[in-house]
Amino acid sequence: MKKSNPFPIVFALLACLLLPALAEAQSGKATLAISTVKATPSLESSMERNGKKASLGRVIEAVDSQLIDRVNATRKFEIVGRSDLSAVLKEQELGGSGNVDAKSAAQAGQLAGAKYLLVTTVDDFEDSTERMEFKTLNKVGLKRKVRLSAVAKIYESSTAKLLESASIRIERKDDRSDSTDLQKNAELTDALLVDIVREAAERIATRVADVAFPIRVLAKRDGQITINRGEGGGVEVGQVFGVYALGEELIDPDTNESLGREEVMVGKARITAVNPKTSVAEVTEGNGVDKGAVLRLAK
Repeated sequence: MKKSNPFPIVFALLACLLLPALAEAQSGKATLAISTVKATPSLESSMERNGKKASLGRVIEAVDSQLIDRVNATRKFEIVGRSDLSAVLKEQELGGSGNVDAKSAAQAGQLAGAKYLLVTTVDDFEDSTERMEFKTLNKVGLKRKVRLSAVAKIYESSTAKLLESASIRIERKDDRSDSTDLQKNAELTDALLVDIVREAAERIATRVADVAFPIRVLAKRDGQITINRGEGGGVEVGQVFGVYALGEELIDPDTNESLGREEVMVGKARITAVNPKTSVAEVTEGNGVDKGAVLRLAK
């Protein structure tokens, strides 16, 4: 009986394991797996009791779609293997209370061939109507209020380490309460929801990009710098950033864990132009701003 040669099979398995790493090396982008956005069980129960579960579902779907678009717009990641995540990211593990099992997170990310994993949970949502009476005008109006809160967690797949956790809370009101027309008020609500969803997705995507790839100075000429963020990268004209020079690596003496590199503030810069892939900023303070420095949004 002729023996089969095991080497082609072994080679194929190794190739499957190496493909994500090779793709990342060739593109220069980090690979990121984005789990499906979920609501906490308590929020789902509350919405169901109030007859607003369908409304919550639409918002979750919108955040889910916008989040992929906004992360992709940062041009920093290859979004991979999302369809594979459903086999590992069970609702009770990653969708519920937000208490993510680190091993499951790492397994999910590795399954998708991703370096990073983003898990987003919506923990609060309100879409309410307030009835307002204008007795002097003999009119009745409706004022809309929409609120959305979510928690985004960024994991490193190889170590299951939680790199960052960001809480996003946004609230919008519409004071144009001069009409009881149901269609007009529904349109106002839809506009508020779209605005909130886009901002939430933008803020989460920007945070993810900043964790994996901090904003850096690419070039400096006189009092002007060029940074590695453009359209979709979370920068806007007029924003002021602190500029930090990187020092030596910091090691925790108790755990021997790397805490990153020392950051020394050397100045401030204001965004003056946002281009498709880069942005330009004017140095407003400090003389130590140079190529390679890191920018952090000033509070």
